[in-house]
Amino acid sequence: MTLPERFTFPFYYEPHPLTKIAATELQNYLETEANLEHNFGLSDDTTTMVIGKMFGVLVVADTEGKIGYLSAFSGKLAGTNDHPKFVPPVFDMLTENSFFLQEQEVIDAINRQLEELLSDENYIQQKQTLEQLSTQSTQEIAAFKQQIKVNKEMRGQRREENKNNPDAKDAAIVEAELAKASHYDRHMLRVLKADWKERLENIQANVTAIESRIEALKNERKERSAALQDQLFEQYVFLNKAGEHKSLLDIFKPTAFGIPPSGAGECATPKLLQYAFANGYKPLAMAEFWWGASPKSEIRKHKQFYPACTGKCKPILAHMLEGIPIDDNPFLQPAKESIRLEIIHEDEYLLVVNKPSGLRSVPGIGIDDSVYSRLKSVMENIEPLIVHRLDMGTSGLLVVAKAPDVHKHLQRQFLERKVSKRYTALLSKAIDGEGEIDLPLTLDPFNRPMQLVCFDTGKNSVTKWKACERIGDTTKVHFWPLTGRTHQLRVHSAHELGLNAPIVGDDLYGTADKRLYLHAAYLEFMHPKTKQRMSFEIEEDF
Repeated sequence: MTLPERFTFPFYYEPHPLTKIAATELQNYLETEANLEHNFGLSDDTTTMVIGKMFGVLVVADTEGKIGYLSAFSGKLAGTNDHPKFVPPVFDMLTENSFFLQEQEVIDAINRQLEELLSDENYIQQKQTLEQLSTQSTQEIAAFKQQIKVNKEMRGQRREENKNNPDAKDAAIVEAELAKASHYDRHMLRVLKADWKERLENIQANVTAIESRIEALKNERKERSAALQDQLFEQYVFLNKAGEHKSLLDIFKPTAFGIPPSGAGECATPKLLQYAFANGYKPLAMAEFWWGASPKSEIRKHKQFYPACTGKCKPILAHMLEGIPIDDNPFLQPAKESIRLEIIHEDEYLLVVNKPSGLRSVPGIGIDDSVYSRLKSVMENIEPLIVHRLDMGTSGLLVVAKAPDVHKHLQRQFLERKVSKRYTALLSKAIDGEGEIDLPLTLDPFNRPMQLVCFDTGKNSVTKWKACERIGDTTKVHFWPLTGRTHQLRVHSAHELGLNAPIVGDDLYGTADKRLYLHAAYLEFMHPKTKQRMSFEIEEDF
């Protein structure tokens, strides 16, 4: 078996045969020998929390050219970093009497104090009493003001009647009584407000004293946690081939984050490279796989290979892999010249194209070739305006406007869901029937452009589907997206709460193949100028 000529591009790769052998051996160890006391969700254990894990292997050569491999896990296993067969962390915060554990004890003590204060029965009772009396005071004062208003109206009537009193002395007496009554009402309102103010302030003082203590503890916890995290970040120092050291803080300072995200430096690949550089091994190839039950948010399948995460690992690996020849970044590779863009409709205002798989809708970083650039090169004095986009791997119908007003009108139709769309996909499992998938999606900020299923912050995402043909162990399905979220069909296909069947060739949520077997087959919309409904259909070529 030949050795890899260049190191694996960590963010998109087909595992090298050597890493597959290493991964298989590690998986056999996890299945038969490992006593990790960690619930991966692969057994009937319901007493502890299920936590799946990413594991990584790194094929290395020693100074004599002998080939072997290292293995690592992301984060911790069973709350510890110390496990046989796995490399140690870049920094072990869990060593006995470490500054992390000592400071964590202080923070835990603060948490206990907060819990005691927040659950104190006297504090809870006083807050409830304060709320009840505040409501009562508002109601009583409002009722008294209403009564004053009634009294004032009655005095007004008496004053009108008193104007006709022939006895001037008697009229003066009545007016004095009315004025006295008015002063009395205002006085009693002041007395009522003052009484309530005193009662409420006494209770508020007690509540405020406790809440000031709570706020002070929260601020202390926040400051201690921030200081502890900064101290931790300084301890995570990463090596590269040249023996250069960089801390997490220095690595992330120039990034969009500015500071390291939580968990940075704890992933498998940085651990593996750190150990290799520290012990004189030459890294040859890497691979990471998921072990355990699928999580509820991101798409992870047991034993399946996945790339390193971009948000946490990309800045670290840029430093660690500096000076090492790496496989080409496929995201920066131009589309094959043989990929042809077909125009299936064109008029004065718009055109509809059949985008081939492998061609971008718009230019990307370092890559100009796209539907936009190809159209621009042949449309004299006209700026092509892409109305909507298809993923690079998705083929099918795409609408392009020739003028801003046409572009705006078409985009509004998409936003208002007045455009009818149907996709065809080949799924990696045999399924039957039809239905609707409703899984809210949100961007994974640490692994762009991946999407997460999140029922708290995700945007509403709905897809209708129908199985239409069984092809061996795969199924051809039709999709009708009722919303237009990024990667909606891909996530709804792959997620275990969706169809649990990734689209064949989905290199983000499934397994790479010759192409992504997803095709935008049907499109119907209103022509912005003629107001006529237009429909187009292009059959998939798979």
